[in-house]
Amino acid sequence: MQPQRVRLFVKPWCPWCQRAETWLQARGITYDRLDVTRDRQAWDEMVRLSGQTLAPVIEVDGAVLADFGPEELAAFWQEQVGGRQTS
Repeated sequence: MQPQRVRLFVKPWCPWCQRAETWLQARGITYDRLDVTRDRQAWDEMVRLSGQTLAPVIEVDGAVLADFGPEELAAFWQEQVGGRQTS
């Protein structure tokens, strides 16, 4: 079962952000992409959620992971969603 809400806060030029998007897309995970370089409200929300200005930041149904790579994202996803993936 897919989480109800997945938001990914990114900086488009950030290679870690690109890897996070690739990871999500490869698993068919639906998410909202928020470009914090173009949207001040998204920037403010990212900082409020994560306490930092580094990207990427992902929020899954209220749980937050900040400044991560694919390995950390996989572990976070397993913990938050139980490894359930859409097909």
